[in-house]
Parts: sequence; structure tokens; C-alpha cells
Amino acid sequence: MKTIFLMAGVLLFTINTQAQNKNVTDVTKTTVTTVKDSDGQKQVVKQQEVQEVQNIELQNAESKALNKDMKETPVQVTSKTTVTNPDGTTRTVDIDRSSYYTSDGKSYQLALDPSGYVISTPENKKIGILRATSTNSYIYRGKNSTSIGYFDTNGNLVLETYDDKSDKVTIQTYTRSQQ
Repeated sequence: MKTIFLMAGVLLFTINTQAQNKNVTDVTKTTVTTVKDSDGQKQVVKQQEVQEVQNIELQNAESKALNKDMKETPVQVTSKTTVTNPDGTTRTVDIDRSSYYTSDGKSYQLALDPSGYVISTPENKKIGILRATSTNSYIYRGKNSTSIGYFDTNGNLVLETYDDKSDKVTIQTYTRSQQ
């Protein structure tokens, strides 16, 4: 008799602990970019993993109704991008900022490269490179200048350049655009 009650208790306990109280969605998107040049064919593999976690809560948890409505709760989104370079090295990017940007009426493309980002025109003419620093900012290196760059709260790229002649810092903003 003790054994039956004990087994029933264990069975109820395991069923109760398996109840789902989180709604989890995992999405993985893989992009393979193939570049042909004089050295041959190279592939860059970009894998983006997005996980959305939402706690499940009921609106009237204390009511005696059989079917209860779900309460809206915030969704926590975690995104991780892994880039595998042609030489086999892999790096992880927390936030992929690849997109089109405009500045002074001209359009630019920001794309991932093996060590950071490259800024180019829509015709694929390279303008400069961005390299991450340990302070959550970037070093921008163009043809004639070196700047400090960062992304503002709107996702725009802001470059701050020091001018020796005027002893001032100039700010250039690349506004994120939808293309």
C-alpha cells in the first residue's frame, strides 16, 4: 500500500515538473556568400541564431474557469551571428550591423568581413574599414583619415574625426536606410 502511494506521488511530481512555463522559439538562418576572384573561389558562411523566450502567465490565475486567457509578457530576444571565413577561422558577432546607410546624400553599404566591417559604395568600391575595440566602439580607417565610430540608439553609424588644423572634432553620421 505504501508503495502504491509512493509511486502515485512520484508520478504526479514528475508530471507537474514537466509543465511548460516558457514559450521558446529558435530560428537559425545560414547565408553562404561565394566570391570569385583571381585567387579562385572563396566562401564566407554566416550563421545567425535567434532565440525568443517568453514566460507564460495567465490573466486570471486564481479563477476556477477551465480555459484561461494568456497574459502578454515581454519577449526576450537573443541573437548570435557566427561568421566562418574562407581560411576556416570563425568569429562571433553579437549584433550584426550589416545594412545600407546614407550620408551627405550618398548611399553606402556596411558588410561583415573577416575582421570587422567594410564600408563600400553600392558599386562595391571600398571606402573604409571598421574594426571593433574593447570599449564597444570601432576604429574607422578610410583613405585619408582615422576616426572613432559607434552606433547610436537608432542604429546609425557615427564617426568622430579629429582635425589637426582646426583642433576640433568633426562628426559624420551615416543614417541607416531601408533598401
